[in-house]
Amino acid sequence: MSDRVPAIKVLLLPKDTNALGTIFGGVILAHIDLASAVEARKLARHRYVTKAMHEVEFHAPVFVGDLVNFYTETLKVGRTSVTVKVTVEVERWSAGAGECELVTQAEVVLVAIDTDGRPIPVRPEGAAAR
Repeated sequence: MSDRVPAIKVLLLPKDTNALGTIFGGVILAHIDLASAVEARKLARHRYVTKAMHEVEFHAPVFVGDLVNFYTETLKVGRTSVTVKVTVEVERWSAGAGECELVTQAEVVLVAIDTDGRPIPVRPEGAAAR
């Protein structure tokens, strides 16, 4: 078993499925968005909004009962933005083996904002970069 710790871990339910019985892609995208915000908050405790989600290509379906892990990594910290890589992997327990499979990856750009919704520096001016 891997030592990696996911930003979030989700068990998907029948309400998340499409007409074909697999999980809606939009459900996965929503969780990618949430996982990226969890990662950004580790860097600085601001409110964040999603500016962009780059190239999401699905490699494997997700089924009801699958346990889905969203692993995150901060790729870049700009003045007001944070770029986070989210890797989505599924644990399939239907056969009792707990096999893991890559579902998708995405790079998410988040912008730190103030209470009026205006961009603010991620770090205080003059703070050391990571």
